[in-house]
Amino acid sequence: MDAIEKWREKIDTVDRKLVELLNERARYADEIGKIKEKLGMEAYSPQREEEVLHNVLNANAGPLNGAALRRLFERIIDESRKLEREAMLERKKNSSNR
Repeated sequence: MDAIEKWREKIDTVDRKLVELLNERARYADEIGKIKEKLGMEAYSPQREEEVLHNVLNANAGPLNGAALRRLFERIIDESRKLEREAMLERKKNSSNR
């Protein structure tokens, strides 16, 4: 049982790092959203999303297979896009209320 707990502690540490990195990524996506907004661009950029997936799959050394990573990153990208859109809408709402 001690061996299991040791590995679970390692997983918990990695999970905390993942949360930190995902939130850092989300902050970067929000900054990109601000730039897109100034340029009159939409939050959705299919070409960039494919580029991100391509980069992730090329960086994969396993043990997760490509399909698993694709699913995970599609979800991460989807949530980033949602955050970007919501922030854009909030900024528009705030600027129209002035």
